[in-house]
Amino acid sequence: MHTKRIIPCLDIKDARVVKGVNFVNLVDAGDPASVAAAYDKAGADEVVFLDITASSDARNTQLEWVRRVASTLFIPFTVGGGIRTVDDFKAILREGADKISVNSAAIMNPNLISEAAYKFGSQCVVVAIDAKRREDGSGWNIYKNGGRVDMKMDAVEWAMKAEKLGAGEILLTSMDCDGTKAGYDIELTKAVSENVGIPVIASGGAGKCKHFYDAIEKGGAEAVLAASLFHFKELEICEVKKYLSERGISVRL
Repeated sequence: MHTKRIIPCLDIKDARVVKGVNFVNLVDAGDPASVAAAYDKAGADEVVFLDITASSDARNTQLEWVRRVASTLFIPFTVGGGIRTVDDFKAILREGADKISVNSAAIMNPNLISEAAYKFGSQCVVVAIDAKRREDGSGWNIYKNGGRVDMKMDAVEWAMKAEKLGAGEILLTSMDCDGTKAGYDIELTKAVSENVGIPVIASGGAGKCKHFYDAIEKGGAEAVLAASLFHFKELEICEVKKYLSERGISVRL
């Protein structure tokens, strides 16, 4: 059994860590570099950094923010937001990131996935999918620009295509569950996990230790990501890992 990863996520806006519910009503949660350093010490397996307004503001990720966070970390570091070209990948990797997460740009130009995978290796390319259940309940559509634009594309089909193009991981966020603390969307996570052969990171909805367990055990996730729960100290990473380990799930203690 692969060791499962616990990943805190830093959503960055105006050089601050923020967190909202269902992608809105953002609350300040601190300085990115300080928050990242604390997570490194707390036993996080990786850190994800998302510049959440870069795509909608039509600008690149702020390299200075990336550099500051990278300088505090000794664990893998994924950066996303406003990345549109292979040159953007190169610039951010140069600042200390280990992986790059693409969402809107990959939807608009799927070849970006294969170009980046060819140049930097699949392990470096994370395709982020923001998915929302269709009103008729028949599945999930993907959204771009930080959940603002419905692309009318099926989330499972897009995940399968991303894998074929060379993605090394899928970062799967349920927009319905995001920030609710009512649990991950197990049905969505399972639907994607069962249809791709690459790791799926479940995101959106963590509220207690059992939710992490369910995402892994029932949803088939290789990693679980959370934000507000960790930012506001409602749960510590070590607590989650202890809970999972006691239930037979392999984690790095």
